[in-house]
Amino acid sequence: MPSAISGIQSKLPKVGTTIFTHMSKLAEDYKAINLAQGFPEFDCSPELQKLVDKYIRQGKNQYAPMAGVIALREAIAQKVFESTGTEYHPVSEITITSGATEALYVAISTVVNPGDEVIVFEPAYDSYVPAIEMNGGVPVFVTLDPQYEYIDWVVVGSKVTDKTKAIIINTPHNPTGKVWTSTDLEQLSFLAKKHDLFVISDEVYEHIIFDGLQHISAASIPALASRTFLCGSFGKTFHTTGWKVGYCLAPVEYTAEFRKIHQYMVFSVVTPFQFALAEYLKEPDHYLSLSTFYETKRNLFNNAIRDTGFILKPSEGSFFQNVSYAHLSDEHDLVLAERLTKEAGVASIPIASFYDQPTDFRVLRFCFAKNNDTLLRAGELLNKVIW
Repeated sequence: MPSAISGIQSKLPKVGTTIFTHMSKLAEDYKAINLAQGFPEFDCSPELQKLVDKYIRQGKNQYAPMAGVIALREAIAQKVFESTGTEYHPVSEITITSGATEALYVAISTVVNPGDEVIVFEPAYDSYVPAIEMNGGVPVFVTLDPQYEYIDWVVVGSKVTDKTKAIIINTPHNPTGKVWTSTDLEQLSFLAKKHDLFVISDEVYEHIIFDGLQHISAASIPALASRTFLCGSFGKTFHTTGWKVGYCLAPVEYTAEFRKIHQYMVFSVVTPFQFALAEYLKEPDHYLSLSTFYETKRNLFNNAIRDTGFILKPSEGSFFQNVSYAHLSDEHDLVLAERLTKEAGVASIPIASFYDQPTDFRVLRFCFAKNNDTLLRAGELLNKVIW
């Protein structure tokens, strides 16, 4: 049907179909194993499913409070206090959101006004920059090699201007799998305090950490917590990405402004799932055992591709593994990702898609949140690639 009004001015003129949609569609078309999009192949706990059913049958099917079911907010407050020592008041400093993506968008919207600059470390998760731009902000990039060993905080500091309003961080990091150190968080705290910056911390992979490393939350440093919107999610933790239940923790005055926007975006989040998650969180092993579970899968996958010729540094966290092929081929990573999907039958994500400007790092990202037989089969197929 033709439109009566023409000339819509796009708020995101550079945005098209995401690389995740593109590669997943390609995997479907070629019947390839999809190690591209980051979602678990397996289901969540039967116990958690039973809890959802329990609360549905109890009639918990109407609107939840705008800020979230208080039992879930209390459970999050307890969990965060036990891991960081920082207290968040469940009534005034914790908000349940429609996934971490909404939490991130609302946090950005809360602090960013037209002309404000926001520092973004790239490669970066794809929702950050559109959220900044839709609020009239300007992303300022700190560009890192996808296999980076450390962050040069002198370089980060050089990006700060009198227009800088906030810094977005992500640890454990998607797509690199890097886990930030305590030194990184201390440097961030110093920089944010010096320039009076807001911090938006994406910590959705907080419980997926390998090789004895420790997740250092922004909440664990009081001076940093006092200026941070901490965004988390149960989707990655409990294999429930389709439930879209996340949360944002922030000081009371930040939360008050955050909720003004949240209430007009989604108002409230699916009710029986919140009750179920609140009860499920009473047993800490449900999330504390996650690192061992995924470390086993990382090791299985890395072992399965050890003879492919790829160079890899084992992921420190998240459920993604990056591999370099720079010594094997001059192909652009999108070209190779498409070729491997069509010819080898395994889909991945080209790391260049996580950068603002064209790059030539020649690195692919594979998701290992899959069944073991899927990972082993993917390894067999990738070992047959002819360079």
